Amino acid sequence: MKIERTELVAYLLIGIGAVLLMLTFVMAFILLTSELNLQGGGNLSESIGNILGPIVEALIKIMYLGIMGWVGSVATIRGIQLLKETRQTQAVLPSTPEKEKK
Repeated sequence: MKIERTELVAYLLIGIGAVLLMLTFVMAFILLTSELNLQGGGNLSESIGNILGPIVEALIKIMYLGIMGWVGSVATIRGIQLLKETRQTQAVLPSTPEKEKK
């Protein structure tokens, strides 16, 4: 069975998308289970300043994970669509008989 170029690209897109989605979930789990090192200060303004750093860092990581998950899902969806289209066109096209060897 010969795999065409479009099928190969579709399988690659599905694989890359699935790997990105798995990495996203693993990284999100690690982020969820990690401990935040929040330190309290003597007064309110120091405490707010010490707390904002880890919060901003967590927000940046969450945005990164969101974009990574979005790209992974788009790549997987496009790969599946491409695979469906190639299979439909293969089913519609009649098979060409091989030329007889002389």
